[in-house]
Amino acid sequence: MRVAVIGAGWAGMACAVELSQAGHTATVFEASRAVGGRARALISTLPNGDQVTLDNGQHILIGAYTDTLRLMQRVGVDPQTALLRLPLTLKFPDNLGLQLPRWPTPLDAFAGILAARGWRMGDKWSLLRAAIGWQLAGFRCQPQRSVAELCERVSPRVMTELIEPLCVSALNTPADEASGQVFLRVLHDALFGLQGGSHLLLPRVDLSALFPHAAARWLTSRGSEVRLGERVDMLRPEGTQWRVQGELFDAVMLATSPSESIRALDKSAQYATESIANPMQQWARRAELLRFEAIATVYAWASGAALPHPMLTLRSSPTAPAQFVFDRGQLGGPAGLLAFVVSASTGEREALQAQVLVQAKEQLGLELEAVQTVVEKRATFACTPGLQRPGMHLAPGLLACGDYVEGPYPATLEGAVRSAIAAAAALTSAQA
Repeated sequence: MRVAVIGAGWAGMACAVELSQAGHTATVFEASRAVGGRARALISTLPNGDQVTLDNGQHILIGAYTDTLRLMQRVGVDPQTALLRLPLTLKFPDNLGLQLPRWPTPLDAFAGILAARGWRMGDKWSLLRAAIGWQLAGFRCQPQRSVAELCERVSPRVMTELIEPLCVSALNTPADEASGQVFLRVLHDALFGLQGGSHLLLPRVDLSALFPHAAARWLTSRGSEVRLGERVDMLRPEGTQWRVQGELFDAVMLATSPSESIRALDKSAQYATESIANPMQQWARRAELLRFEAIATVYAWASGAALPHPMLTLRSSPTAPAQFVFDRGQLGGPAGLLAFVVSASTGEREALQAQVLVQAKEQLGLELEAVQTVVEKRATFACTPGLQRPGMHLAPGLLACGDYVEGPYPATLEGAVRSAIAAAAALTSAQA
C-alpha cells in the first residue's frame, strides 16, 4: 500500500518505519521544519556565549520500553551508546532515598525497598505490603481509583519520596488525580516485568538524534518520503482511497496532536459522506474531552556545577516546583549544564524559572544562571481514572496513533511508539 502518515513526531515516525518494514511505502507529512514533535532538539546559547544543543523537554526512558528500543536499533541507533543505563535510583541531594541493586526482577525492587535510606521499617513494610497486594491482584484495580486511593495504606513518607515522584514522572498527573490502573500497568512492566525493566535509560544524545533523525534517513533509503514544512488540512475520501495534498493514497495514518487532528477532521468531515463524516466527528468530540498537563524544563548553568549522580530527585513544593534535576555534563552535554524538570507544571515561565533557581541554591547549594526555560503547555493528556481516550479506528483506511490514543500506557515515548506499532499492524492485517 501507499500510506500517508500525517505528523513526524515519535508516533508518526515509528508508524512509518513499521509500515515500511511490512512492505508498504510511507509518505510522512510534517507541518514544521523538524521531525520529533514534542521530543526533539533545539539550539540555545550558554551564558558564556557557547552554542549548546538542548531538548524541548528533558526525557528519560526505562528498560521496559522494549518497543522503543527495538525501533531505535532497527533504524541504526545503538541504545548502549545513545543511552546511559542505570539501576532505578531516586536519590535526594542528601543521599537519602531509593536505589535498586543490579539483581534479578523482582528481587531488585524488594531489596531496594528494604535498603532505602531514611525510611523506617514501618515505611518499608507499608510499601512491601502494598506491592504484594498489587501483585496478588494481578496489577489491576477498579478503573475509577486514583493513585492516591490505591496507595492509601502506604506511609506518608513513602508517598512523598517515592509514589508521588514516580506518578508525576510517568503519568504527568498528580497522584490524587492520576489513574491507579495505568500507574499499576507501568509499575508492573518496570518493577515486576522483564529483567532490567526498571533501569533508567538517560539519553546521551539529543532527542532528535535518539530516534527521529535516524528514522527519517532509514525511511528515505527505502523509498519512503519525509516532507517537512507541509501542513495537511484536508483528508478527502475517494472510493477506497484517500486524497491528501492532491495525491491518492491507499490509507492514512493520523499521527498529529489532538488539536491538529481535530482541526483536520472537522474540516474533512464537511466534504465526506455521512458514513465517514459521522465517525470523524465522533472521534474529534472524544478527543476534545481530553484535558492536558504542562511540563517545564529549566536549563541552568554555572562553570564547574556538577551533581554526584547524573540524575537526582528533588524535594518539591508549590514554591520549589522541580521534581528532578539532570546533569547534562554527565550525559554528553557541556559541563555545568543542569536540566530541572517540573512535571504537571502550573504558573508562568518566568515565575517557574525564578523558583527553580532558588530551589537549586537551597537544595543543591548551586548559584546558577538561567539558559532557557521550555514550557510545553500541552505536553501530555491528564491521565485520570476512567478516562475514555479516542480510539485507533476512524473510518476504512483511516487510523490514528499517538500517545493519547486508546491504550494501556500513559503519554510517554513508549506509549506513542506502541500506539504506532498497533496502528500499522491493524492496517496491514486489514489489507490481508
